[in-house]
Amino acid sequence: MAKEPKRKPDEGYQQLKKDLKAGTIGSLYIFHGEEAYLRDFYLEQMKEKLIPAGMESFNYHLLQGKGLTVQKLAETVDALPMMSTRTLLVVSDYDIFKAPEGERTLLTQLFEDLPEYVCMVFLYDTVPYKSDARMKKLAGAIKTHGQVVQFARQAQNDLVDWIHRRFKALGHDIDTADAQYLIFLCGDLMNGLISEIGKIGAYAKNRRVTREDIDAVAIPIIDAVVFQMTEALTRKQFDRAFSVLNDLLRLQQAPIMILAVLGKHIRQLYSARIALETGKGSRWLMDLWGMRSTYPADKLLEAARHHDLVWCKHAMARCAETDLAMKSVAGADGKDLLLNLMLELAAGGKA
Repeated sequence: MAKEPKRKPDEGYQQLKKDLKAGTIGSLYIFHGEEAYLRDFYLEQMKEKLIPAGMESFNYHLLQGKGLTVQKLAETVDALPMMSTRTLLVVSDYDIFKAPEGERTLLTQLFEDLPEYVCMVFLYDTVPYKSDARMKKLAGAIKTHGQVVQFARQAQNDLVDWIHRRFKALGHDIDTADAQYLIFLCGDLMNGLISEIGKIGAYAKNRRVTREDIDAVAIPIIDAVVFQMTEALTRKQFDRAFSVLNDLLRLQQAPIMILAVLGKHIRQLYSARIALETGKGSRWLMDLWGMRSTYPADKLLEAARHHDLVWCKHAMARCAETDLAMKSVAGADGKDLLLNLMLELAAGGKA
């Protein structure tokens, strides 16, 4: 099994952890990234550090970015703390670099002159954060006076360790292989995993959580379901493959969406076949597809052993042709097209 590639830790994220541990929380932060669970966790940590219990209504301010003016922001900054040394001001989904020029000028001045008692956090959730170096004064003020913190998806080892801790808090253990399976099945975002861990922990009867416990109550993401469907085709388990497809359609998954995920998986299968042909391994696949876990890469290599390059190329072509037919042929029935594709792929499987 390939080793997980090392990733350079985000400097802003590491600095935030140091600030919290040392009690030296700064005046300006920008929180962004896919991992909302970590973002919310550290925001709550800041709140607990800065605001005395019971004084939140006086010292904790929440502003929505839509329709927000810098004048309103400045007025909130000027609100002095009450029975506390600091205030915490959180601004949700305000696109700093897309503000009108006059507002950006005022923002720059505000950032350069923030009172010591204020901790201001710009939180990006539905709006993506994208810095614009062309706006030198504003970008410079953020760099000098603030900290940009990206909450990225966690590396496999960190995520597995976190899953171990979460189950331990519920009175359960889980081995590493099953933790990796849970990530594969339910995705690698903590916000999605935390609810699944809670359900599994409540369902499991024994100390050790098993794969059967996971399969009994966890809700898989569509990528995992389609992966299992194509794996069943690979193994010539046709009843199971078509049962999974029928379940997806019964749950109102659009045929075009199922096909998109299927097409991606076939392309990954083709690249796995190339890896086998050229002596490459899981690490190469992970780098190629931006995978954070060895689990799906290893599964792809295992599945690719059942197909040759000719079949993989043909399968990719048929997925593309079916996609075009769904999108361009008047009156085309997406379900029928998808079913016919599945039948063709099943007929061409290599034993």
